[in-house]
Amino acid sequence: MTKRMMKLGMSIRGIGYHPAAWLHPDVPADGTLRFEHYLHNAQTAERGKCDLIFFADGIGIRERDAPRGSLARSGYEIVEMEPMTLLPAIAARTERIGLVTTASTTYNEPFHIARKFATLDLISKGRAGWNIVTSWSEAEAKNFNREEHLDYDTRYERAEEFVEVVTGLWDSWEDDAFIYDRASKVFYDETKMHVLNHRGKHFQVRGPLNVAGMPQGRPVLVQAGASDQGREIAAATADVLYAMQSDIPAMRAYYVDVKQRMEKYGRDWDDLKILPGLRPIVGRTQAEAQAKFDQLQDLLDPLVGLARLHGAFGDLSGYPLDGPVPLDVLGPNEMRSGTERLRERIKRENMTIRELYKSVAGGGGFHLIGTASQIADTMEEWIDAEACDGFNITPTHLPGGCEDFVNFITPELQRRERFRKEYEGSTLRENLGLKPYVNRYARARRLKAAE
Repeated sequence: MTKRMMKLGMSIRGIGYHPAAWLHPDVPADGTLRFEHYLHNAQTAERGKCDLIFFADGIGIRERDAPRGSLARSGYEIVEMEPMTLLPAIAARTERIGLVTTASTTYNEPFHIARKFATLDLISKGRAGWNIVTSWSEAEAKNFNREEHLDYDTRYERAEEFVEVVTGLWDSWEDDAFIYDRASKVFYDETKMHVLNHRGKHFQVRGPLNVAGMPQGRPVLVQAGASDQGREIAAATADVLYAMQSDIPAMRAYYVDVKQRMEKYGRDWDDLKILPGLRPIVGRTQAEAQAKFDQLQDLLDPLVGLARLHGAFGDLSGYPLDGPVPLDVLGPNEMRSGTERLRERIKRENMTIRELYKSVAGGGGFHLIGTASQIADTMEEWIDAEACDGFNITPTHLPGGCEDFVNFITPELQRRERFRKEYEGSTLRENLGLKPYVNRYARARRLKAAE
C-alpha cells in the first residue's frame, strides 16, 4: 500500500497563537513590527520544506477590552504589518515556499485584489495564494465607513461574485498573448486579450487586468469554509481548504462532505487539499514538551485569560480566580452550542475560573503535546483515515514553535516517508500536487480545435 504524503502549511502570523506568546523570553515582543522576525520564520519553514507560509489577517483590532484592561495586556493581533506589502519582500528572500495571505472580499474591490495577487505571483515566480475571507467584525466595519458589518447572507453573496470577478480578470490574457514582435511592431495578439465586462449585483468591472504572465496561470485559491455555504464555494473553486475539526470522526465527515460536492463542478478529489489546523508542542520527551506548554500557561495574565471567557460568562473579574465558575452568570454568547458544551464540562470536572481560562486560552482547537514520534503517530493516523490531506501548523509562539516543528517533527515525517525531502517544483501549485491551471479562453480554444 502506497503511503499518503502530507501537505504542510506553517502559519507565521505575528508572534504565535498562544495568548501569552509575547511574554515568552525567546519571543521578540515587538516581532509583529519587525521584518526580520517574519523573514526568519519564513526561511525556517522553507528549510523544513513546508508547502506554504500562511498569514491570517484582520483589518482592525477585533479583540475587545473586556474585562477592562485585558486588551492592554494582550499581544495577540494588536499591531502587525500589512501582508500584501510584507510578502513581496519575503518573496525576494525565499525560493520555493508558497506565500499565502488573507484579503477580505467585504472591504476590497475585485480589481485591486486581482492585480495585487497577480503581481505577487510574478515577484515570487509562481508562489502566491489568496485566502478568501468575508470579514465579520464590527471593528473592521467601523474602519471602512460602516457602523456595523454586512449581514451573513450578503457577505457570502458578495464574496461569491467577488471571486468570480477576480478569477475572470486573471484570465484576461492567454499565456501566449504577448508576442513582442519588433519586426512587425506587434506587442500582443489581439485575439488573446479578453475583456471581462462583468455586470452583476455587487460589481461592474470591465477589465482587462493590466497584469499578465502569472507563472502559475493564476494564484492558488485558499478558503476556510465551515458553513454549508462556505463548503459549497470551496468545492466549486478552492485549491486549499483550512478546517478546524479536532477529532478524526468529525474531520472525516467534513472531508468527505466537501470532496463529494466537487463532482458536480467537474472536479476531482485531488483538486482540493484540505488542511486542518494543528498546534503541536514538541519536546525530546513527553515531560519536556509538557514543560514548554506549562511555561506559556503560567505566563498568561489573568485578565487576558478572563477575556477568553467573556463571551460565555461576561465579566468574571470580580470573582475569586481559584473559586468555582459561577454558572448562573450569562455572557453575550449564552445560546451558542459551544458555550453549552463548556458549561457541561465545568460541571463534570468541577473547574475553577483559573483552570477554565487556562484550558480555553491554551487549548486552541486541535493541539498535541509530546515527542516528535508521538505527534507524527497522530498525524499519520489522520492521514491514513483519509480525514485530511495534511495540516496547517499554528505554532504556540514564534520563532520557537516553527523551529521546533522543523527541527523535530519534519525529520520524523521524512523518515517515515510521509513528507518530502526536497520540493517537487518551483511553484506553489506544483508543490501542492495540483493540476496546471489552464486559462478558460485557451481551454475553449483547444476544445473547439478538437471538435
